[in-house]
Amino acid sequence: MDLQLLASVIVTLFVIMDPPGTVPIFMSLTAQMSAKDRNRSAFQALLVATGVIVVFAIFGQSILNYMHISLAALQGAGGLLLVLIALQLLTGSTSGEESAAKYKNVAFVPLGTPLMAGPGAIVAVMVFVQQSSQLAEYLAVGLGIAVVLGSLYLAMRFAGVVQRVLGENGVELVTRIAGLLLSAIAVQMIADAVQAFVKGAA
Repeated sequence: MDLQLLASVIVTLFVIMDPPGTVPIFMSLTAQMSAKDRNRSAFQALLVATGVIVVFAIFGQSILNYMHISLAALQGAGGLLLVLIALQLLTGSTSGEESAAKYKNVAFVPLGTPLMAGPGAIVAVMVFVQQSSQLAEYLAVGLGIAVVLGSLYLAMRFAGVVQRVLGENGVELVTRIAGLLLSAIAVQMIADAVQAFVKGAA
């Protein structure tokens, strides 16, 4: 097991998917549900997010080859996308708090995707998979994804408890810190992409 890669996957996906920041959005979208329905929605959202992430992790290379997209281009685009997500986390400008009445099943949209398995998470997973070449690395990526998805499910499953423990200010603070870390990761991805382009041109 590549522990360094595992830690990198967990940290990157954790700040992108932002389990603590999911709590208030999940609570607002399921406010009219019973505890049983809320728990079922959390599980369904987990299944949807897992399916989306796994599909892109497995077929990501085929998609890139078909569209003639290089890994450096994917990293650069992913970095720019993560910058936008980081700015949303830092400024509090999120779109997840829309009325649940707009959706037939909030577990699929917007919880499963794009809240949990959004563009940022998809790009990050595809990049990690593209950079992996050994079984230990693939295992690290898979375990990292499972850990973050599990933390997301637990955050939704015990959303009421988490919100009471952290309080509104606590959730707000964690979200801002996540945005700061994510912005640093985004800059690093862009820098790596530029470096790859320079090497390729040379």
